Amino acid sequence: MNHEDPAARLRVESKHPEFDRISGGHFREGADYSTWRAHGTDDWLLIHTLAGAGRVAGNHGSLTTDAGDTILIAPRARHDYATSPAPGTWEFLFAHFRPPTDWSGLLEWPGRREGVGRLRVDGEVLRRVRAALRRTVGLARSPLATAELFALNALEEALLWLDTQNPRSGPTDERVLRVVEYVQAHLADELDVPVLAAVGGLSPSRLSRLFTAHLGLSPQRFVERERLLLAKQLLDFTNRPVGVIARDVGWSDPLYFSQRFRRSTGLSPTAYRMRAAAPAHRPEPGPSGGDGVG
Repeated sequence: MNHEDPAARLRVESKHPEFDRISGGHFREGADYSTWRAHGTDDWLLIHTLAGAGRVAGNHGSLTTDAGDTILIAPRARHDYATSPAPGTWEFLFAHFRPPTDWSGLLEWPGRREGVGRLRVDGEVLRRVRAALRRTVGLARSPLATAELFALNALEEALLWLDTQNPRSGPTDERVLRVVEYVQAHLADELDVPVLAAVGGLSPSRLSRLFTAHLGLSPQRFVERERLLLAKQLLDFTNRPVGVIARDVGWSDPLYFSQRFRRSTGLSPTAYRMRAAAPAHRPEPGPSGGDGVG
């Protein structure tokens, strides 16, 4: 049964965007702004509200998008959005895009099955999303030959940050993200739990609970894992002495570093380096001088 609103047939269809892979913009609109596309478009549409508010109608009613909200409209879903009457202004960033196939997981948003998905972020994640979307808009307009690829990369970054707050996969606490980035940038420093708790603005016990809940390991185990990963890279790709590497990844005692490294890898740092430097085994040639196969 067709439940289409008869009044909808009288509305003037808004112009459809013309682009190859991505198109973006930054609008500041007043009370008279609205868009109507009865059957949507064949691309995805992302709208992020910077200020004011918008009204977006989906298949099951309307929602208001305020500052910090990001709206995602799927292909062929109706486009029915406008400045919200209450503030009478709406400032937003937007992107029409045709995503690569491996983005599918990033586009599974709450409400999307009903035509309009929405995610809300704040704090540091909001700052990163907005920075990535501003780059998306600028790059989409760039005259560079590879501008669309740059713009898609920036949009993917925004979607990845938004995905950290998606209930589908379990939002990652912003304070945990802040501590993770601090650890990765300061591996040579003192990184005990009280220091990390101060970075996150948390008590040590609260930080430990959040790390276990979001990452599946304690802050101390995370720090050690990151230090060992960097140590492996330095052993593989540099000639730094083991004692220097130990210091560079945050262990002042080379012997203790070697103990932790052996416990993790089953090899001492020196043996690990020699393994990495050993030439790959090549089979003996067969009688015909080939590789001995067949």
